[in-house]
Amino acid sequence: MAKENLVIDTSVLLNELKNANQEMSQVIESIRQIAQHTNLLSLNSAIEAARAGEAGRGFSVVADEIKKLATRSLTSTKESTKIIENIQTKANEVMAVRTADVAYDTIDKIDRNLFERNCDAQAWASFDKVKDCVCSTTSDRSSIANQLLKKLVDIYEVYLDLYVLDLEGTIVAAGVHHQQIGQNMAEKGWFKEAKAANEISVSDLYYSAVVNSHTVAYTCPIRSDEGQILGYFSTRFNWNYIYDIIDSARISKNGDLFIINEQGYVIACRSRKGILADNFKNLKAAQLAIKGETYGYLFEKDLTGIKIYGYAHTRGYNAYKGKNWSALVCETL
Repeated sequence: MAKENLVIDTSVLLNELKNANQEMSQVIESIRQIAQHTNLLSLNSAIEAARAGEAGRGFSVVADEIKKLATRSLTSTKESTKIIENIQTKANEVMAVRTADVAYDTIDKIDRNLFERNCDAQAWASFDKVKDCVCSTTSDRSSIANQLLKKLVDIYEVYLDLYVLDLEGTIVAAGVHHQQIGQNMAEKGWFKEAKAANEISVSDLYYSAVVNSHTVAYTCPIRSDEGQILGYFSTRFNWNYIYDIIDSARISKNGDLFIINEQGYVIACRSRKGILADNFKNLKAAQLAIKGETYGYLFEKDLTGIKIYGYAHTRGYNAYKGKNWSALVCETL
């Protein structure tokens, strides 16, 4: 438990270090100003001692020592300033690496989650009741499939609906929205992609008016024992479950985390706002991630100050190849 709290408080500790460095810089600046004034005072003292001639000789020695002290103070101040600046730089780099680590960890968890959804669709497409729904001639084949799909939705919870479609793209069974049965999906992008691929296809995030939510469709062929395609099985993943991963990411209260698609559009963030509307394609960190850079960070300046952007690009997981999505973590310095 203590270890977990230590990880959670890392950003707080780094911010405290940054603040301590800033306070130290202020102290160093005060010492520098005092040294400059002391140096000026020693110069004036030397001038006055010279005017006094023999009577000011002793005072001249004191003025010279003051000058030496001021010179050493200025030298020490410069060296201290370099040390403080180096500490600040290292602290910022530690924060930056941490943001990249969080981005990497987040997109990896999402990939692993979606890999499971990938497996679900392919496994369920092989169920006998699903196959019978598209090849059997019995009158109750659709109702039997409906019951199975509804049971799967209830058990797994992460799905908004499950569908069985024939070769032409007409829905012949549904787990929840039975009003969709008989509707033809042949012109839908997710169906075209699956039909063209002849293997499982994963859509990008989109808003479905049917399920009244953002979702991702997993669609794969239903095959006979001989490998012939009989129809298609399609799932609707409840995107809200991705926020379990987003909300558990260890970032500061002032930080933010975004998942973007390959066009740069936000498909998930902590505020849940701007989904499929806000676009980060002009952000350098986003550009690098979209191009496929696995992991990294950048310092970028905007009107609110300097920000750290950690980024990570999807690597997929096992059979799930990923959708060229990326994670961005933003922290303000």
